[in-house]
Amino acid sequence: MSLTGYGWAAMQGLVSGLTMTDVIAEGAGGEKPADGARDILLVGMDSRTDAQGNPLSEELLAQLRAGVADGELNTDSLIFVHIPNDGSKAVAVSLPRDSYVDIPGYGKHKINSAYARAKIEERSRLEAEGVTDPKELEVRSNQAGAKTLVSTVEQLTGSTIDNYASINLLGFFEITKAIGGVEVCLNQATKDRYSGADFEAGRQTISGFDALAFVRQRHGLLRGDLDRVVRQQVFMAGLAKKVLSAGTLADPGKLNELVGAIKKSVVLNQGWDILGFAQQMKGLTGGQIEFRTIPTVNIEYQTPNDGTAIQVDPAQVEDFIQGLAGPQEQPGAGAPEKQQDLPAKSTITVDVQNGTNQTGLAASVSQSLTEQGFAEGETGNAATPQETSVVRVPPGAQGVGQQVADSLGDGVAVEEDSSVPAGHATVVLGADYSGSSSGQSTGSGSGNTGGAGAAGGPAAAQADGTGSPNPEDEKPPITADGVPCVN
Repeated sequence: MSLTGYGWAAMQGLVSGLTMTDVIAEGAGGEKPADGARDILLVGMDSRTDAQGNPLSEELLAQLRAGVADGELNTDSLIFVHIPNDGSKAVAVSLPRDSYVDIPGYGKHKINSAYARAKIEERSRLEAEGVTDPKELEVRSNQAGAKTLVSTVEQLTGSTIDNYASINLLGFFEITKAIGGVEVCLNQATKDRYSGADFEAGRQTISGFDALAFVRQRHGLLRGDLDRVVRQQVFMAGLAKKVLSAGTLADPGKLNELVGAIKKSVVLNQGWDILGFAQQMKGLTGGQIEFRTIPTVNIEYQTPNDGTAIQVDPAQVEDFIQGLAGPQEQPGAGAPEKQQDLPAKSTITVDVQNGTNQTGLAASVSQSLTEQGFAEGETGNAATPQETSVVRVPPGAQGVGQQVADSLGDGVAVEEDSSVPAGHATVVLGADYSGSSSGQSTGSGSGNTGGAGAAGGPAAAQADGTGSPNPEDEKPPITADGVPCVN
């Protein structure tokens, strides 16, 4: 938003018109969360109202293919976003809507029902107290639903949610139109009467009703809800890429439409400093935004009362999420100052340069580092032969460099270099490098390449319920730096 003065003025106008709700504990989500990273819960709702509680027309609901209202408000998509305080990277982790979890106060159910259960209960309580205004009932009961959903996600992930943002069907429809659509790619043609999806194979730009159908389709997809999650991820990646581009931010017309759509349909937690957050994230590029999915155990789990759901292991999920946060300082453990600010390996992109005459060394070391959890960067030859190996990092990122150096296992030194981009580390291999890290490679050529693939990596190996690795789980994370083809 800092690209143009107009963009900044538009942001000011956006903030003044946003709908805020009290769903996050007071003091959370400040300018810089104390644990070294901001954790945000993004929610996609099948709401029949706008952000202010005003009902959508029957005609519009029919166009949106919202279906028949059954009195419940389910959350069609849930995404946990982890962003280090330096804004160097963002990892968005999908929580499949049918994940079978503990909902505080309600027992075990599908996670997408947490909001609805609390909302219905609160609405009944308010009506019993004599509240009759439809708009007030809608706003206050939604607030209760959001609070329960936040508590559910916090319990599942073991993390404190700093910020909350929700968007409804109308908002998704209008935002995609405002930016001129998003490019996606399908492996094969698909048609689904439930969602209205009707797409050809290959690359195509979609917006409005088509965009909504693309992210909502689950019938006819090989892995059902998990494939829908991947659809949502690639769409959000394309959306992020489009919004981050100068073509959107520097176009007054597009920016005005985008701001208008957000005002009508997005709800944020009270106290979120959006202008400060935009400043923090202004250096983010598409390649620094990754999309992943929590590990799953069985996607055809038969529940006692809720039909077929996705079984998850809370311990696996928490370990996976906490793996994004990096090492934490333990009280009395004598941890170095600001140790808790170190990012997870998955948020560090490592570029490797070969300064030796050993062919293929950079690629081998890069593969080893990726297998250890780092994000894969570029490989190539150093400009000149190097006698001594070194890890180069941006100024102030010595801790990040040390993580990489320790993973190399060869006593490699760490140097600060202002030419290294934020969120990156550059390994320059010299003649002194013994190649000890390359020995950690599986050598099979078929191992997990990213520590967590499209459905969570190794922990998701039983996602099909059979114990057999799923090929989708072996893929590297989706980023906002390309247009991958999906089911």
